[in-house]
Amino acid sequence: MLVITGGGGFIGSVLAAALNEAGRADLVIVDHFGDGEKWRNIAKRDFFEIVPIAGLPAWLDRYGREVEAVFHLGANSSTFATDADEMIATNLNASIALWRWCAGAGKKLIYASSAATYGDGLAGFDDDFDHAALKRLRPLNLYGWSKHAFDLWAVREAARGRAPPLWIGLKFFNVFGPNEYHKGEMMSLVAKNHTRVAAGETVRLFKSYRADFADGAQRRDFVYVKDCAAAMLFLWQHARASGVFNVGSGAARSFRDLIEALGMACGKAPMIEYVDMPPGLRDSYQYFTEAPIGRLRAIGYNAPLTPLEDAVRDYVGAHLSQPDPYL
Repeated sequence: MLVITGGGGFIGSVLAAALNEAGRADLVIVDHFGDGEKWRNIAKRDFFEIVPIAGLPAWLDRYGREVEAVFHLGANSSTFATDADEMIATNLNASIALWRWCAGAGKKLIYASSAATYGDGLAGFDDDFDHAALKRLRPLNLYGWSKHAFDLWAVREAARGRAPPLWIGLKFFNVFGPNEYHKGEMMSLVAKNHTRVAAGETVRLFKSYRADFADGAQRRDFVYVKDCAAAMLFLWQHARASGVFNVGSGAARSFRDLIEALGMACGKAPMIEYVDMPPGLRDSYQYFTEAPIGRLRAIGYNAPLTPLEDAVRDYVGAHLSQPDPYL
């Protein structure tokens, strides 16, 4: 069996779809669904069991011997979160507990880190997971720090010989694609603005507050969620080396590029208005991210990554423009 924490969420549900396509239906989906539409992310999935988050330790005690690997994707991913105790409990302590279980049970662990660990990028975006290299990073928000804190903890534990037989942390960059619809303000600009662009309405982007970036020229590494799932499948099946790896497209693109790609997919020239960035966000805003993916390539992952325009076209054509946009 394969355990996916956050299996009903964005990246987790797309991973579940990829695993189904690869012939695996013995999936244990660990998540909280509440009273919204998040359940639709797994409505088409084949799985063995759905386990509530709080019930996972007891479930592992009972069925853990049957587990092949754990994909730990569950987290509070809000960059606006301010409750440090909740973030520590959810993103740090829960990850530590799963690491310890996998180490003790001899199971593979693949977990989600984040490009938010790189902060403003002044220390670069190299996925060198040497402890001294990691210590140079300065995340800009609580979410980024929580992921960074676990990366540091994991590297220290591995150095002490207290690690799962294979452990891989994945620094996901700006992921977008189907099944992100429950994320509210944390949805990608593609999902937020598809109906506006299709209707010929104006899209609002943040103004720049740095002289070296024009309005709309702030650049991020936008990576399609289907590519992220493909990389995880490869690493689970073929990786022989543990460590922390970047997962991105390898090419930074501007927010204007993103909206123009959305316009092309909708057959409409987008209209863009630049608006003030909230004051509370200005000091923690990333103006540039780009994922060097040489280390991911070096461990054997050679699949092509979907160019931005192609990814947006697939997202719009196969999902956002359809009556049922879910994967």
